[in-house]
Amino acid sequence: MYRSFILVLLPLLLSLTVSAQSKLLTVEDASNMNPKLNPASLSQLQWRPGTSDFLFVAKNNLVVGNAESTGQDTLVRLSDMNTILKFSHQETLKRFPLITFLNKDQFYYTTGNKLFLCDLMKNSLTVVNTWNDKAENIDISTPGFKVAYTLDNNLYLSSEGKEIPLTTEKNKGILYGSSRVHRNEFGIEKGTFWSPRENYLAFYRMDESMVADYPLVDISTRIATLQPVKYPMAGMTSHKVTVCVYNISTSKTIVLQTDSTMEYLTNITWSPDEKYIYIACLNRDQNHLQLNKYDPRDGSLVKTLFEETSTAYVEPMHGPVFLNNDPTRFVWQSQRDGFNHLYLYNADGLLIRQLTKGPWVVLDFLKFDDQNKKAFFFCNKDNPLGRQLYMTDLKKEEVSPVTRAPGTHAAKVSDNGNYILDSYNSCTVPRQVEILDATGKSLQVLLSAENPLKEYKLGETRLFTLKNEAHVDLYCRLIKPVDFDSNKRYPVIIYVYGGPHSQLVTDTWLGGGGLFLNYLADLGYVVFTLDNRGTSNRGAAFEQAIFRNLGRAEVSDQMVGLKYLKSLPYVDSTRVGLNGWSYGGFMTISLFLKNPGTFKVAVCGGPVIDWKYYEVMYGERYMDTPQSNPDGYKNACLLNDVKNLKGKLLIIHDYQDETVVPQNSLVFLKKCVDEGKQVDYFIYPGHEHNVRGIDRVHLNQKMTQYFQEYL
Repeated sequence: MYRSFILVLLPLLLSLTVSAQSKLLTVEDASNMNPKLNPASLSQLQWRPGTSDFLFVAKNNLVVGNAESTGQDTLVRLSDMNTILKFSHQETLKRFPLITFLNKDQFYYTTGNKLFLCDLMKNSLTVVNTWNDKAENIDISTPGFKVAYTLDNNLYLSSEGKEIPLTTEKNKGILYGSSRVHRNEFGIEKGTFWSPRENYLAFYRMDESMVADYPLVDISTRIATLQPVKYPMAGMTSHKVTVCVYNISTSKTIVLQTDSTMEYLTNITWSPDEKYIYIACLNRDQNHLQLNKYDPRDGSLVKTLFEETSTAYVEPMHGPVFLNNDPTRFVWQSQRDGFNHLYLYNADGLLIRQLTKGPWVVLDFLKFDDQNKKAFFFCNKDNPLGRQLYMTDLKKEEVSPVTRAPGTHAAKVSDNGNYILDSYNSCTVPRQVEILDATGKSLQVLLSAENPLKEYKLGETRLFTLKNEAHVDLYCRLIKPVDFDSNKRYPVIIYVYGGPHSQLVTDTWLGGGGLFLNYLADLGYVVFTLDNRGTSNRGAAFEQAIFRNLGRAEVSDQMVGLKYLKSLPYVDSTRVGLNGWSYGGFMTISLFLKNPGTFKVAVCGGPVIDWKYYEVMYGERYMDTPQSNPDGYKNACLLNDVKNLKGKLLIIHDYQDETVVPQNSLVFLKKCVDEGKQVDYFIYPGHEHNVRGIDRVHLNQKMTQYFQEYL
């Protein structure tokens, strides 16, 4: 039943177990408090537009090199920038800023509420715009440097330092230009969208005045104050979203005439000639998508280009990507054939051809070359745990790899498509940065990072596969304790997430395990992780196996992992613990309660207890509504299984959690009281859906201590 995957990490294992390695990770190390333990990188690595020059920041200077030669030089010194800033009575910089190149000779950056333009030919540094220092959701247009931003719930525009209010809404329940529309589902990361020629600004209007308030409490005041947030729970009234377009020349705003039955408006995209605006419109059931084309001048619907439906759900994450300066053709991503692939369309919705196909996943689209002949994209064709850069000719039905070194690649392609800046890491490579030609041949090695953990003792890490009852491969990671002795029997901690949009087992540095899991191995635990059905990058059937029945297929697959662990002679099957956060918290408690007595200890954070308490967009995608799927909600509700509680359970929740609201864990506590079951509970005031910064050390200490005391 069990077989090993090809990625057995022998080179890494040998390098991490030599006798010279004497250090052990500390809890501070495991909490990412020691940046020296991160592999070295090249900061702001990028191509210089229209050239074969590459750029990166080192020692507070901007360094330039060329793909066709090995020399490097300093292009811009921070000290020179500060000289100009000081002369102009502007605040100087402590470190080189995050820059964006407009062309080969100009870049811009922001600091505070100011936008600076640096012209290399003129040797100048100029303030080209300013805005309110309390602004949020800042969106910069180029090359005109207009800035859209929000203050409270209204939207503003700044041009050459002049503030122009685009909305004057008094109702705090109506938001303009907010980035949290649809709670940032469907790939939404922003709420404003500049047209390519800067003649229009499209933006979201979200009316959530009808949405129920969820009461969060601020304890920093003398008498704690109520700070409610709008939280539409599954099956309840949701917000209403429309898309508006502001015309810069007329100062008028129109509303796009979207269909009110298509509640989710996503992936807003302008055509390169800005004559049209495209929106992926989705019904509330999330099983019917329309890609619609609108006229920004009057808001009218021009055409529905195509529709997609599913018996489970359609989840558009990317808008149409138009060819460079070509408003007549675009690439669309879809899972319609069972795997996420690329489709080439014309602007009227006619499918020209499917560009990629096969039992593998396109992970991301990158760009076209400047001749619109080649399309570059990332995929996992060669290894479901990795990420490679591929290329396809738009006129030929074939794809070819550009990067080939095993691992996970993050590449940047030059404008002409002739050169690639390839940064990658793998289980055995901390980080490697190379320049490749279009065939993938390495021309230069810019960085070969040393192992930052070379002085530390780490346990052996192995990636492999198991088969579930349906003979589907499940990818696993196992970390053995430091100084492993095959004659001993060790306790196990299973780290689980198991939900959508996740892949924990990867061909990346440390196998995707991170320092905290290696820290647990340092303390003498076998640490195990399995990506069950429902997780990402394995195709629609694998991901949608959980639809309407959360906690069924996932738990079944995780138990395959437990069966394997019990077969190992060095595992103490009476001492198995569980750990997970958010969906992983739901999985941790699900496994703990549905298999009473199997696991000795469980520690989880921010767990979903009853999916009827979760928000509309995410919850209904995977479960439909409580009204239409009562059995699914009932079966997934963990309150039903509290009577099975055996062993030690610690639940952790952030007091200001707006994602998994605290009501989830509180109703669980009440049920434990009703059933006479003992459970431990800890709150992190001031934190939302995770514990970050220095407090992360406290969290990791809390979890570790619990395992040490009870496992």
